[in-house]
Amino acid sequence: MKTVFRSLELWDLVESGVVETKDDAMTRENKKRDARAMCLIQQAVDGPNLDRISETKTAHEAWEVLRKQCQGTSKVLSVRIQALRQDFETLQMGDDEAVQDYISRVISVVNQVKALGHKLKESDVVSKVLRSLAPKFDWVAVAIEESKELATLSLDDLCGTLQAHEVRVNRTQRTYVKTNEKALHVKSEHTSSSHSMGDPTGSSWGDGRGRGRGFIRG
Repeated sequence: MKTVFRSLELWDLVESGVVETKDDAMTRENKKRDARAMCLIQQAVDGPNLDRISETKTAHEAWEVLRKQCQGTSKVLSVRIQALRQDFETLQMGDDEAVQDYISRVISVVNQVKALGHKLKESDVVSKVLRSLAPKFDWVAVAIEESKELATLSLDDLCGTLQAHEVRVNRTQRTYVKTNEKALHVKSEHTSSSHSMGDPTGSSWGDGRGRGRGFIRG
């Protein structure tokens, strides 16, 4: 809902609460905006959560109740963040996994961490991706690390570079497979042709040996 609040210029009230000022007109306007934000929250939540915020007086109070409900206590939150950080650190690209699929897995974990209020720097995410690529990307990962400033390299730019390399690798592999298949086909045809011709001398030598032995015994 943050996007909705920001689009209506209400997020400052939801995040920080109504600030009392000496300007009565401004205070009244802020309270009116707060009531509008509170109305949006009440319309967005289900029955059980509506009961939880029934005693709150401001949009900020209601938001905090819902936030804590979703995230859990600080101890539970810490455990969840640590578990997600471990998931992030152990991410590894599969040998046959597409770049886009792997990046999507990484982003999914990163977004879960962010949802709990813990931020991951984009440069850390970029470094993690480069460290965990499939072996076929080893040389391009080294090239990126040596030629680009990782602190300013965005995940989108990295994804684009890796996908371009992936296209070249896949094209090379397809060409290699087709060449091998063609070579095997030619070899198979040659072998079949040789077998069909047979050994032109085999039968004559066999007959000759038989007649020779008979002649000597006679």
